[in-house]
Amino acid sequence: MIPVTAITRSLSGQAWRWRGGNMDFGQSGSARDGEEAIVTQLLLSRGVSPDDLERHRRPTLRDFLPDPSLFRDMDEAARRIADAIQRNEQITIYGDYDVDGATSAALLILLLRGLGVSAGHYIPDRLLEGYGPSGEALVRLAQQGSDLIVTVDCGAMAHEALEAAAQAGVDVIVVDHHKCPPELPRTVALVNPNRLDECDDAAAHGHLAAVGVAFLLAVAIVRELRGRGYFEGRKAPDLMGLLDLVALGTVADVAQLKGLNRALVAQGLKIMARRENIGLSALIDASRLSRAPTCSDLGFALGPRINAGGRVGEATLGVRLLTTQDPDEAREIAAQLSRLNEERRAIEQEVQEAAEAQIAAQHNRAVMVLAGRGWHPGVIGIVAGRIKEKTGKPSLVIALDADEAGMGKGSGRSIAGVDLGAAIIAAREAGLLVAGGGHAMACGLTIDPSRLNALADWLDERLARDVTGARGAQSLLLDLSLAPGGLRPSLVETLEAAGPFGIGWPGPRVAVGPVRLVKCDLVGADHVRMVAAGADGNSFKAIAFRAAQSEMGQTLLHGSRGRQFWLAGRAKIDDWGSRPAAELHVEDAAFAD
Repeated sequence: MIPVTAITRSLSGQAWRWRGGNMDFGQSGSARDGEEAIVTQLLLSRGVSPDDLERHRRPTLRDFLPDPSLFRDMDEAARRIADAIQRNEQITIYGDYDVDGATSAALLILLLRGLGVSAGHYIPDRLLEGYGPSGEALVRLAQQGSDLIVTVDCGAMAHEALEAAAQAGVDVIVVDHHKCPPELPRTVALVNPNRLDECDDAAAHGHLAAVGVAFLLAVAIVRELRGRGYFEGRKAPDLMGLLDLVALGTVADVAQLKGLNRALVAQGLKIMARRENIGLSALIDASRLSRAPTCSDLGFALGPRINAGGRVGEATLGVRLLTTQDPDEAREIAAQLSRLNEERRAIEQEVQEAAEAQIAAQHNRAVMVLAGRGWHPGVIGIVAGRIKEKTGKPSLVIALDADEAGMGKGSGRSIAGVDLGAAIIAAREAGLLVAGGGHAMACGLTIDPSRLNALADWLDERLARDVTGARGAQSLLLDLSLAPGGLRPSLVETLEAAGPFGIGWPGPRVAVGPVRLVKCDLVGADHVRMVAAGADGNSFKAIAFRAAQSEMGQTLLHGSRGRQFWLAGRAKIDDWGSRPAAELHVEDAAFAD
């Protein structure tokens, strides 16, 4: 019988390795006596030092929140907004059209509402205006009476637009998290942990989503106003009550769930469970969630619905939902976003199929650069993520205008160890792009179609070594292995105690076996459903999502008779029956005999 750590080539072609220490519970399958040890090992294997374990077992803001003044321009931003509040100036929040932008804008709007100020909002149309603040929009807001504009999740590279705003006489504060160029645009304040001139302690928080930066600004604003005696005779706003928005934006923007982000999300999920935000509560109902949302729900149920407004519908729907005080309006918007999300899925499938048809011609490329006319710009980021998962390489998906003279709009997703955002900024500086920026794992760009091949060649030369190194270091990392009898709901609860999990803080991966497949069939379009049984007399359900056409899926479906396997994946709770049971969401499999 092949032990789990002797697997050098699984059905997906990977070697299996321990992420940290060996947690092999063997054929006894029992992990019940080692619950605390399991959580400790999960924390250690995710980079926590032994003397810092207790702080990470239950991450709280008290233990992780930095002094907002640590960040450049934070105090200037807080003072200017406090001035605007006390002078009763007209404030407009200018947000991006994705979930991070919507939650960041909603957070500041709700904060200002709690401070007795009604702020307006402006969300650009993805198709008509593109990403980031435009000079035309900023000037128009100034002409309409805005005294102060705060951009969130955008603006760090909007030199021309912000110069136009300054010329129009309106103050602009930028709250962003995308990589910044050496020369910053003209603003009253630019708060961004990824400024090149940030101190090391502030730069350590570069993994924050924009909504996390906005929350730190909210803390700084309240502190500034408290110092001015603003709350004498009035109640200060409940900052903790805004953490449900921070959790949603952080997870949906695929920010790394380490350090402060993990504390923000852990506490935000508790706030979300209380359903105090009317719009979020309606969205949870529209998503058919009958329990408190988890991290996975934020990324796969709630986030995509808000994103659908900016991708294929009306860009302002997300902010309107998250700030409404009318339950009827909330239900109506949530239902509309759910309908738009279904429409988005259909469009996404069409673009994905067209993009996948181009992969074979680029098999030698380090970075997939796929482009097509008529592709909907609202889904290219999602498709880029799918292509990245399929190929294991950084991927750019570019929507070209039907008019050959028009520009292409692209979105990219990267793999761990390859900084795609920095490469795109360098490509823009090299004259290959009209515009472009992003962070390590994601980017956006505008390109002249005639430069597509030049961009592909340039990225190939710049990133080939990084991609080769990153892919060569890839293997399936396991946290523990056990027999089928050990796959119990109590184990799932123990594993979840080390969460919340996401990018940068990966969910525990369990190897279960050896097992024989009692049942294996196709469910839905391309999911492989299984019932696996072990020599210990125990059996469990398992499913491999979107795996039917892969080598692993085909082997499980058609080559499993008489063979024994190790199955590796995420242990989850199946609560469909009268009694909750544990099941396995399979990511990989290997022969055990």
